[in-house]
Amino acid sequence: MRSRTRFARVTGSIVGSLALVRSRPWAPEAPVPLVRCRSVVCLFGRFPALAGLDLDVEAGEVLLCSGPNGAGKTTLLRMLAGLVPAHSGEAEVLGSDLFSDRRSPRRRLALVGHETFCYDDLTVRENLRFTARASGRDGDEIDAVTDRLGLAALSDVTHARLSAGQRRRLALANALVREPELLLLDEPHAGLDEAGRAVLHEVVAAAPAEGRTVVMASHELELARALATREVRIEAGRAHAITAAEARAANRPDQEVQGR
Repeated sequence: MRSRTRFARVTGSIVGSLALVRSRPWAPEAPVPLVRCRSVVCLFGRFPALAGLDLDVEAGEVLLCSGPNGAGKTTLLRMLAGLVPAHSGEAEVLGSDLFSDRRSPRRRLALVGHETFCYDDLTVRENLRFTARASGRDGDEIDAVTDRLGLAALSDVTHARLSAGQRRRLALANALVREPELLLLDEPHAGLDEAGRAVLHEVVAAAPAEGRTVVMASHELELARALATREVRIEAGRAHAITAAEARAANRPDQEVQGR
């Protein structure tokens, strides 16, 4: 008799627990940010280029990092690309901890900086083929990328013979043939003429639909803000969200800052 009573109590407890669980509204887990930085410090000698930076970047964002010269924007991009180490804090990119593994994310991201990292004696096509193979890609996208960036007619021209603007386009093409999930752009408008900027804008605007996230640092704020879904200001090595008041002061709609 006692065993039956005990069994009934246990059964009732289980049923009650199940009913309680069912009554609670189900909430999906929040997505893990593509980039996650907490209190990140990055030193050059004794100088903190990043000084306790906190930043999350969600998949599909086009994030603009604005701020004065020397604020830490380039250091942030290079740190996310695994090119410079963080010295303390927490930093994760594409699911990898940058303190223990800076190499793994590199095949899944691309950085377009001030240097093209192309070989002068190789043609446009040869440079792109080299990058594709080094990234483990088959290079099938090379023709599509050169067409998209207006480089098809220059495919057999060596890097040494390209103009500054054409080299900037090639640097962007080099990034795209890597098929990156995360595209890091440092002053992407620099050296581009009006046609080159139009090409850049098409690539950045299409990035979310192509499964790509963009983080860019720029002083060309009017142009960059037209593309960004969110903006943070990097100053003294820290990231500050742009507020609605700052958005109004800059004479642009709040939604361009808060996200489209």
